[in-house]
Amino acid sequence: MTPGALLPLLAGIVAAPDAAEPPEGLRPAAVLVPVVLHDAPAILLTRRAAHLNAHPGQVSFPGGRIEPGETPEAAALREAAEEIGLDPRLPRLLGRLPRRATGTGFEITPILSVLEPGFPVTPDPSEVAHVFELPLATILDPAAPRLERAEWKGRMREYWVWPHPEERIWGATASILVELARAIRGAQAAPLRPTG
Repeated sequence: MTPGALLPLLAGIVAAPDAAEPPEGLRPAAVLVPVVLHDAPAILLTRRAAHLNAHPGQVSFPGGRIEPGETPEAAALREAAEEIGLDPRLPRLLGRLPRRATGTGFEITPILSVLEPGFPVTPDPSEVAHVFELPLATILDPAAPRLERAEWKGRMREYWVWPHPEERIWGATASILVELARAIRGAQAAPLRPTG
């Protein structure tokens, strides 16, 4: 899919901001979901540093906790600047995707954005081991994600895993990608409505 075909679809899938507080016991967080507008678009992802206490070595979007007085958008941009050195002026924010609660006590607001290719990144080694891209073509392949099961805290859980030759993309990141893929495919299938 070309950037020209993709942009209207992305603009059509974002949600209106939800001002509701997270459910009790969940901490608010935000992540930047950057779509890089190569000729063949891709999603920008990071692998967290292996020495971190929380989610070491896991694939994630740039992001983290929302500080008091911050909007999810401001938090996602701040965290992306801190984690990977992304200039906060470069992402064009399109809007919010549906919030997602995690088993680790967060409610994440994904902020969908687009980036023109050629932007510099400088990962902070105290937080990020690696920055990489997942082709949008993989995201749009309905056969690509697979459900796996594992026991966690005494219960069997199912979770999505996306294929990648070097990285294991699972957990909340994989779930956000599944929802993004469904929304884009749904927008592709939606009939065009006449204007005027």
